[in-house]
Amino acid sequence: MFWRSLEILVSLSLSSVVLALNNGVGVTPAMGYNPYNAFLCTTTEAQYHAAAQSLVSLGLSALGYHYFNLDCGWQSTARDSAGKITWDPKILPSGVPALGTFVHNLGLKFGVYSDLGIFACDFVGGTAHYVGSLGHETSDAATFASWGADLAKIDNCYAVNSTDFVDFNPPISIEAHYITMRDAFAATGRPILFSACEWGVQDPARWPGSSVANSWRISNDIGPPASWDNLFRIINQVVPITQFAGPGGFNDLDMLEVGNSGLTAAEQQTHFAFWAAAKSPLIISTDLTNPSAQTLSILKNTRIIALNQDALGKSISFKRRYTNDHDVWSGPLADGSTVAVVINWENASRSLTFNLADIGFSSATATDLITGTSLGKLTTSYTTTVAAHGSIVLKLAAGVAVASPTFTYYAATSGTLAGGAATRAVNSSVSVVGFVGNGGTLTLSGVDGGTAGGTKLLAFDYINGDLTFTNTACSNCRNTFVSVNGGAAVQVQMPISAQSWDILLSGYLVSLPGFKAGKTNTITLSNPSAFAPDFYRVGVAV
Repeated sequence: MFWRSLEILVSLSLSSVVLALNNGVGVTPAMGYNPYNAFLCTTTEAQYHAAAQSLVSLGLSALGYHYFNLDCGWQSTARDSAGKITWDPKILPSGVPALGTFVHNLGLKFGVYSDLGIFACDFVGGTAHYVGSLGHETSDAATFASWGADLAKIDNCYAVNSTDFVDFNPPISIEAHYITMRDAFAATGRPILFSACEWGVQDPARWPGSSVANSWRISNDIGPPASWDNLFRIINQVVPITQFAGPGGFNDLDMLEVGNSGLTAAEQQTHFAFWAAAKSPLIISTDLTNPSAQTLSILKNTRIIALNQDALGKSISFKRRYTNDHDVWSGPLADGSTVAVVINWENASRSLTFNLADIGFSSATATDLITGTSLGKLTTSYTTTVAAHGSIVLKLAAGVAVASPTFTYYAATSGTLAGGAATRAVNSSVSVVGFVGNGGTLTLSGVDGGTAGGTKLLAFDYINGDLTFTNTACSNCRNTFVSVNGGAAVQVQMPISAQSWDILLSGYLVSLPGFKAGKTNTITLSNPSAFAPDFYRVGVAV
């Protein structure tokens, strides 16, 4: 029964068949420009022209930033006499078709913006009432195609009714709206990259085969304003869905804040490298009329861009979190090499060691993709100085695999529950222990510390569906405090396992000291001020 239960849960957590939208575009993540993070919904025609020209004159389009996109604010507040969507002549006196021609004449692709709601999104609390496309999908898709659209970003405001501006938990199927729009674009016969901007509502990565769009937003907006807290929230939210990225369909972590205030240079570099390696669209969203040399250096790093545009299309995935210290992520590349991204969570520059075993290697030949420096052969680990919230980004070739650890597992339901902790049935054959924290504790006894005790590697299988669309003390994660044999409790920061409470995250690794030789050890899980995840089992390395 125990192993059968695990099989059921793992099958839910590891489903990875990617049936991407096969519309001839979006085989690699989109790269381009969108004005929103710089100008919100108030961009003028002159600003559009200047930004499009800057993509070319700055050499960005030559590096792959091809899509020049509209965002909110271009629309009128009423349809024309024929019922068609149209533009605000104060914003675009020459009209959208003329802008599309201008963009195409620069050798760029043209992206339009609309909303699958009664009204579109705005930045004035929903009072602008720009025209939305709900109920007009066929007409609007045909109109966008006639304007020469190559990409369509489709938002999600007012999707329920005319008074419900932003709803992160709508009582209707948002997927159905996007399927209707997808089919409307297909009917035009024009290849239009479909960017579904529905903020991660109803877990779009898990919509059937991810075949509804070429990219789907996984989270609430990255800004403005830009902040490190926003990045932490979004990074946690992508943890359980990296397997759904592939050619034709990608997780969209939102537009880039590179060049905007609110992030340090190191934070902007981490942001850009992580987005690239996670195969998010790379959409510049800053004022390009006078970018700094630092901004251009980050955006024009061809080695990082190559990660994003790699033909394999596989995202990096979460490997290890050293709480309040650093994260380790890695993924495969088309040439057989591996990329590793290590994020410094500390608020200070310091020496940081990356253990190759965290991504399954004992040695590899490495190149620093931020600087281009060849590091030669690394054995066991690599140590370097990393800025506050900076990162290490390495391309690893000729990796020598290290044996994976094996574990003795202890079912959470076999432990001693106290203070409100209780079992919960996930389905007819699977139960977990929840309400750990706020006085509730789970204690596993008779844990084997081996022949020597000391520090042991633990693996946690848990469920955490505590999704948030705003920044909190632990955005899209929960803290567990783990005590071995009554010793000092160690904080362990655990990202969400899904946007629901029935999907497992398996193999969250933590090294903890304090074990004694033999089968007399205890492990206690708690949280003094909040709830931890629901636990399925804990493994201790043999």
